[in-house]
Amino acid sequence: MSPLPKFMADRWGRREMLPAGQGRIYWHVLFRDHPEVRAIASEAHRRLAGIEGLDLVPREWLHLTTLVVGLADEITDEQLTTLVAEARKLLADVQPITVTLGRVLYHPEAIAVEARPAEALAPMLDAVRAATRTATGRDGVLGTDPWTPHVTVAYSSAAQPAEPVIAALGRHLPDCKVTIDHISLVLQDGPEYLWNWHPCAEAPLGTPADGNGL
Repeated sequence: MSPLPKFMADRWGRREMLPAGQGRIYWHVLFRDHPEVRAIASEAHRRLAGIEGLDLVPREWLHLTTLVVGLADEITDEQLTTLVAEARKLLADVQPITVTLGRVLYHPEAIAVEARPAEALAPMLDAVRAATRTATGRDGVLGTDPWTPHVTVAYSSAAQPAEPVIAALGRHLPDCKVTIDHISLVLQDGPEYLWNWHPCAEAPLGTPADGNGL
């Protein structure tokens, strides 16, 4: 992510959106059960209040994108079952991970807080990539290259100067520590900006797999 872009861009206008009824499957860390993450996002939203051209991420769907598995219509139910079972098996050997959120990252299309250290999250990424490869024959796709784990707080929906956004939010929010103890398989249906998300399954960290599927 560019640390200080000069201009924001319309994320939705620059992307080809899937129509309703079609979706992509992701490995996301969801933070609905983490009040400390909701609090830091709320502080970011408070600072950004009044700035037009920003779509704030709903608190229900605050997330850390780990891996894009692929288009839903290219993955069978049997593959999904295998995917979840394999991820649970591999993540049983990965203990819960504590990271710090606080440093603000700016991208022309989005504003996020970095999750650091990134290397602490590498075993979780490696596990879901390996599970995806076993189940689908593909490695999946990283959201950023190189992978920069982050929690997005707002997306840009307009072309505009970045300076007012940066001035309002700043470079850092109050640090908060969060312990990640599970990751979710999520179906995102239709255009991204509609937030039509459907969690399909969870894979806990550091917990022996129970053999159940979706």
